[in-house]
Amino acid sequence: MSLKKVKRAIISVSDKSNLKDLLFTLKKFNIEIISSGGTFKKIKKMNYKSIELSNYTGFPEMLNGRVKTLHPKIHAGILNIRKNKNHQKDLKNQYMKNIDLVIVDLYPFEEALEKNKNFKEIIECIDIGGSALIRAAAKSFDDVTVISNINDYSQLLNELKNNNGSTSIEFRKLMSSRAFSLTAYYDSVISNYFNEKLNINFPEKKTLYGKLNKNLRYGENPHQNARLYKTQKNLDIEKVHGKDLSYNNYNDIYSALEIVSSFRKNEGVVIIKHANPCGASSEKNQLISFKNAFMCDPVSAYGGVIAINSKVSKKLAYELNKKFFEVIISKGFEDGALKILKKKKNVRLINSKKYKKINDIRYLLLGSSFIAQNSNDILFTKKIKIVTKRKPSISQLKALKFAFNVCKFVKSNAIVIVNNKSTIGIGAGQPNRLDSCKIASDKASRFAPKKIKNSVAASDAFFPFVDGIKELIKLGVSAVIQPGGSKNDQKVIDSANKAKIVMAFTQTRHFKH
Repeated sequence: MSLKKVKRAIISVSDKSNLKDLLFTLKKFNIEIISSGGTFKKIKKMNYKSIELSNYTGFPEMLNGRVKTLHPKIHAGILNIRKNKNHQKDLKNQYMKNIDLVIVDLYPFEEALEKNKNFKEIIECIDIGGSALIRAAAKSFDDVTVISNINDYSQLLNELKNNNGSTSIEFRKLMSSRAFSLTAYYDSVISNYFNEKLNINFPEKKTLYGKLNKNLRYGENPHQNARLYKTQKNLDIEKVHGKDLSYNNYNDIYSALEIVSSFRKNEGVVIIKHANPCGASSEKNQLISFKNAFMCDPVSAYGGVIAINSKVSKKLAYELNKKFFEVIISKGFEDGALKILKKKKNVRLINSKKYKKINDIRYLLLGSSFIAQNSNDILFTKKIKIVTKRKPSISQLKALKFAFNVCKFVKSNAIVIVNNKSTIGIGAGQPNRLDSCKIASDKASRFAPKKIKNSVAASDAFFPFVDGIKELIKLGVSAVIQPGGSKNDQKVIDSANKAKIVMAFTQTRHFKH
């Protein structure tokens, strides 16, 4: 068990709550306390004994508090190996004593980022001495106990009570692991802040950070474990009703939010299944948008995740309750709408009014490495080029742009067929473009045959052969938008001209994997 008696502790904390029980227990086991600044004042106010840090070291705080705990008497007391005779000789020669317990947290840098935009003032909020103390104590886990989180106080108290003022090696190792995780997280936040400030998207050394938010029931499948981590203080969505969210729910929710955030403000509805849209509409009337999105593929919409880019009205709530959705996302709920939707006990209702699309870097883990790229936030990199004899009308051009926008969010190979500003057929995730064309055409024929006339189609990448475009022509689309760039472009254009349809080249590809 390798118990180590705690005789001396240093306490320096920003969060001074919950000190009462801690101080009581330390006093019970005659543990000497060293403390600094505000912590010393707090302990004194609570009528407990403590040696002020500057009195212990014989050296005053300086540089407006930048240097307090950075002193050999403190760090040698922590870092010396008790079984090392040379270390003990050094301590004796310098009249230094062991420090067996380090209770230190870090200045809340993330809170400073939220409250302050002044660069110089933010820099002053970077904790140096605290990090050094925590790392020193964590390295010395054989002899020293480190407590770096207020939530670990209760475990420390139990450890001291159960071991008569000592701590076990198992406990010290656990606290050391947590301490190193804290300092790594803290430095990652600072590093990423600097990179963001200096517009460095791809630094030579990259760290990813997150705080455990909650345990999920399981991952994509019941045999997989899963957790939700957050990179900001609060999540940008709020569950207001229903069962706990699953791994797949979160994946679909953010897929949905990414799409509706590309629509006009307070317009549009999208339905997601397995991270793919199975229906999308961007009409001004939310009820019409919902009905259009749902009818694009009512079979796939069953049990899906739906996002409404506005507040849910009572009228829409009644319609939503007639269908089965796992999750309903909106920017809020009008009076009465929430009451209607809550009649279904298990449906998850999400308020997304705080959601803001972040143009960040996307990562994909690949075994012992990962790849990074900036998010795909551009619809067109160049001007649209009309390559056929027939030119689009204004309404066709609007529909083409809407189709291409939705196509950007569909797993490749992707084909999206649209009437006005509503999808009527989506072909997703096929290894070849022809099959995606067939699936999108089949869905349009089955679920929206009356809307095929004047419909348009979008492709996320070029047509390598004429077979795909012929499939869409056979369906009856009036226009097609695609990046172009195939060696068979001219054959594809010839097919479009022969069918007297419009074809637009964007010169922008939108693969999504």
